[in-house]
Amino acid sequence: MVKNLDKYKKIRDVNLTINALINFENDIVNYWESGVIKAPVHLSNGNEQELLEVFTRISYDDHIFSTWRSHYHALCHGISPVWVKNEILEGRSITICNLDHNFYSSAIVTGVLPIALGT
Repeated sequence: MVKNLDKYKKIRDVNLTINALINFENDIVNYWESGVIKAPVHLSNGNEQELLEVFTRISYDDHIFSTWRSHYHALCHGISPVWVKNEILEGRSITICNLDHNFYSSAIVTGVLPIALGT
């Protein structure tokens, strides 16, 4: 469990389950292994419960600044799984950005820090 998370009030439900997140990424693995995806893909397996808990305390209006492992973050923030999957299949797995959902990620280590600061 995430340390000190209880001091933040839950403000919404995340309409996903651990299995939904795992199944999403397992689907992506199948595309990767079959050669459909030609670009790098970084998966998040193993921290599903913690992310679901964290995102119950994040508003849909909040800005999210993520890393190259952003699939779960995007899904938990309410971005359509179909949209996220299409981005991954188009080779943008590690640079998913959706301005309509205030969601930004970067393939560069610490790459979102100046964007977050500017925002």
